Amino acid sequence: MATYGPESTTPTTPPMGGAPAPARRSKVTAPWVRSRKGSGQPLVMVTAYDAPSARVADGAGVDLVLVGDSLAMVVLGYEDTLHVTVEDMAHHTAAVARTSPTPMVVADLPWMSYHTGAYDAVRNAAVLVRAGAQAVKLEGGRKRLEVVEAIIDAEIPVMGHLGLTPQSFHSMGGFKVQGKDLEAAKALIDDARALSDAGCFAIVLEGIPDVVAQLITESVAVPTIGIGAGPHCDGQVLVFHDVLGFDEQRPPKFVRRYAALQAEATSALSRWAEDVRAGRFPDDGETYHLAANAVPALIHQ
Repeated sequence: MATYGPESTTPTTPPMGGAPAPARRSKVTAPWVRSRKGSGQPLVMVTAYDAPSARVADGAGVDLVLVGDSLAMVVLGYEDTLHVTVEDMAHHTAAVARTSPTPMVVADLPWMSYHTGAYDAVRNAAVLVRAGAQAVKLEGGRKRLEVVEAIIDAEIPVMGHLGLTPQSFHSMGGFKVQGKDLEAAKALIDDARALSDAGCFAIVLEGIPDVVAQLITESVAVPTIGIGAGPHCDGQVLVFHDVLGFDEQRPPKFVRRYAALQAEATSALSRWAEDVRAGRFPDDGETYHLAANAVPALIHQ
């Protein structure tokens, strides 16, 4: 297993090259993530929705796995994130947590699980923690401070999320880059400062101009993790299926694909189907056999 993260002793080099990462010997925690602010070593977060993807992420040495509400689209087949429920999120968070991954497990609070007030927010955050999450993530800035503070007061770490917040895509007029004008950029900076002051241990910045992300990163005391926010954040996150090419659709501009697994998987299943239809599968080595001396007795019984 790759070794990256807290309690580093010996630098290691990732299998594909690049900057060395610190060796990791223990579970990643919210205090450790927060302590990485200004370390010079970017944090790495990727989504995971089940045990196999969690094991892959853990083996790759990422720092955090996010059980994202993107589950709705990339796993459950919906067109947006608004259809996923707390029960859905708990179910998939538990599957990830059962692998006991070294990366920190963060779970998204889905739409309408925290919008109705602090009481509902804390109860729903507790459901995800009981399922195995070490922290929850929620979207929004200053208008969400009451629920952020309530969840943190319940001793549950909170990760913020600003910029293009998918749960608000209707009010935003679609999935559009945010913070492109002066007033909107100032509002994002103010929101980020408010979330940091409220006690969030990290903040995701999605779909905003790079200079805005850089100013936010320089303005807050906690790490920023970018997705479509340029290279100046304290870390980066992408969707598991986007990185590995499990979708043949054109990915967003900010995605870099490192594999084409949907095409490879389709080809493999096609070859297997051909072997079945041609009688080449299963062969003798893939078949269980009765003891030779038992065959005549069975046939003539």
